[in-house]
Amino acid sequence: MILVGVEVFGVALAAGWAIAGLFELGDTVSYVLMALFSVLGLWLMWAFWKKAVEVEPVTG
Repeated sequence: MILVGVEVFGVALAAGWAIAGLFELGDTVSYVLMALFSVLGLWLMWAFWKKAVEVEPVTG
């Protein structure tokens, strides 16, 4: 779960940086895109966590 979460978050940050760089949008737009994609990434990690716990519950 941790590996998938880190990968999703890393891809979200890299996508915002890459899109802003590709279209030469500047630093501010780059940070905004990284923030938006990070929020989307956090939502995807949360959704994946719910499905993973549904299949295999985390109990002590």
